[in-house]
Amino acid sequence: MTPGARAAAAIEILDAIEVDRSRPADRLIASWFRGRRYAGGGDRREISGLVYTVLRRRAQIDWWIERSGGRRDSRARVLGVLLLEARWGAAQLESAFDGGQYRPAPLNQEERALAAMAGQSFLEPAQPLHVRSNIPAWLEEPFRVVLGGSIERELTALMEEASVDLRVNSLKASRRHVMAKLAARGIAVAPTPFSRFGLRLDSRVNLGETQLLRQGLVEPQDEASQIAALLVEAQPGESVLDFCAGAGGKTLALAADMQNRGRLVATDVSRHRLSRAAPRLARAGITCVERHVLPESDGYWPGAREGSFDRVLVDVPCSATGTWRRNPEQRWRLRRQDIAGYRELQAGILDRAARLVAPGGRLVYAACSLLGCEGEGQIRSFLLRNREFQVLPVRKIWPRALSGPCPANDLFLRLLPGRDGTDGFFVAVMSRG
Repeated sequence: MTPGARAAAAIEILDAIEVDRSRPADRLIASWFRGRRYAGGGDRREISGLVYTVLRRRAQIDWWIERSGGRRDSRARVLGVLLLEARWGAAQLESAFDGGQYRPAPLNQEERALAAMAGQSFLEPAQPLHVRSNIPAWLEEPFRVVLGGSIERELTALMEEASVDLRVNSLKASRRHVMAKLAARGIAVAPTPFSRFGLRLDSRVNLGETQLLRQGLVEPQDEASQIAALLVEAQPGESVLDFCAGAGGKTLALAADMQNRGRLVATDVSRHRLSRAAPRLARAGITCVERHVLPESDGYWPGAREGSFDRVLVDVPCSATGTWRRNPEQRWRLRRQDIAGYRELQAGILDRAARLVAPGGRLVYAACSLLGCEGEGQIRSFLLRNREFQVLPVRKIWPRALSGPCPANDLFLRLLPGRDGTDGFFVAVMSRG
């Protein structure tokens, strides 16, 4: 593909991401390439790089577009990347944007004016914090409340690409065994600092080619998610509930902790998401899991009994602000009014899940969010409504469940991308009196 054709492809994909706000960017990109087999490996890398740079740097690109008097759209943003990062000049832009076959339509006068960006960089000292951190302006203050003096470091880390973390399936292999398998194939890997079962790859690789994934020896899972599951401290023979199981990532981790013994129930309101857990469970050799679809209304699955679970994990739907390294498009899809909706949904889920916890049992709340209202604020409200629950300080559980020094310095755990190298995550552990 010519440089112009690659630019046209990136513009088309960015327009699709803007229109289809329900599907993640990586799926939309994969769908675009599936329909265009002629795109080679180099084309895919270049086009994906253009798209993700726009998604990660959109506020800075838009700042430069506005200074140049341009209109903020996918064409202008791709032009911005080509000027600010690829260091194209005006002649290259005119050549690539000439309306030829598979290439973008010719530049208009407004777009030609963007060439004033040439020689500049994304970062400019005059940019306000929300621009240089590439977040919506309305989120700056909520982030500042949580992150304080580390706000610049953490929001900068949130712009970076996430590491590739794996969880070793302890039912089938040890971490040392998997590391040796990867090393034999020349794949550099290191243990994660906190999870006893985690591995972090130095670069992205096709795990399917190693057989490790197909044999159920590993599962891709960010270390933050592994930590949340380990703080449940699920034991063999117990009754454990993964209340918002989704596709089963944490369910797999809980089953391994239980040594595949006991009763582990995975529930979700989405039949489709829950169905995706089935092949993963089979691959991992897990047989202790039963799956149930939850009704959308306030109810449980048939046969559910209140107070019957020793441990309940609730990984709630949330703003997902902690996952922006993986899903940078989400920072531009989130709206202010969405937060209130998530908070109401989380409170309802927590109250439903709490009724299923046995006396003396444990309730673990997790949210991949960097917002206080979805973390500490949500738990404080829950405790006022449910006086029989008490917080168990994470720092006291940590030495039993995890490795390394505990990042929590108070009752709750808040993991941060810059400080901890994980997704942003909030975890609270509670017991029922």
